[in-house]
Amino acid sequence: MGAQHRGFVASWPQFGVPSGLFLANLAVLLASSLTGDAFITWGWRIPFLISIVLVAVGLWIRLGILETPTFRRLVQENRIERTPIAEVFRLQAKEVFLSAFARMAEQAPFYIFTAFVFAYGTGTLRVSRDLLLGAVLAASLVSFVSIPLAGHLSDRFGRRRVYIIGAVLTGLFGWVYCAMLDTLVPFWIVLAIVLSLIPHDVMYGPQAALIAESFTGRLRYSGASIGYQLASIIAGGPAPLIATALFASYHSWLAIAVYISVCSVISVVSAALLRDYTGKDISAEYALEKA
Repeated sequence: MGAQHRGFVASWPQFGVPSGLFLANLAVLLASSLTGDAFITWGWRIPFLISIVLVAVGLWIRLGILETPTFRRLVQENRIERTPIAEVFRLQAKEVFLSAFARMAEQAPFYIFTAFVFAYGTGTLRVSRDLLLGAVLAASLVSFVSIPLAGHLSDRFGRRRVYIIGAVLTGLFGWVYCAMLDTLVPFWIVLAIVLSLIPHDVMYGPQAALIAESFTGRLRYSGASIGYQLASIIAGGPAPLIATALFASYHSWLAIAVYISVCSVISVVSAALLRDYTGKDISAEYALEKA
């Protein structure tokens, strides 16, 4: 992988999210249309049962993926860590946690934009579930363009800079998004949802390269994986629950917009503290000091 195009190339595996989002919402939309009022009682089970096929497809794809040239060289040189998890926390614990916190503005708002919106839209705004599903489908299609574009821009202007811009845009758009939803006008609701993933994608495009580059070769897989998945625990998973609790307590979208902005600030600070390896050779081992 050329160093000058690493952000663009690394953005392509990120297509799994918009692809999964598109297929999942398409399956739910079809199930909703076919089962009608019975969707709430049993119709929702149909898409979940069909998803078993995707698990098998995903496993088949993963087993066929080749290791990176850097990792293959480390294997040949017998420089693989026997306890990589312990070693990455010993030497690069800072990068692990910074990677996780840098994803706050990407993870938490994403689940608000694509999951919480259904509960808020149908329960509070009283709009059609199918309208929301169609809007999220359209948003996922936009991501097929915005994700690789953001990856390309990170190669040109710097991984960290583009990522921070995405975090700032997400924090600002949270206010616009909530205000557009509360107009109760279908056009503005759909537009808010369709646009919602663009600031998210400005981070998501360069994210794989930004996080992977933060770790030295022999610890790259473990460090990037732990930091990346830790964000799902502290940011992505709880986000719809936190948004629901905030709305229940304050009865206003303002609390949710503030939550998105707080996540944005955390991401900006964390990303700023990560080193930027845009365009640099990352095949050599980094000089590390004990964390």
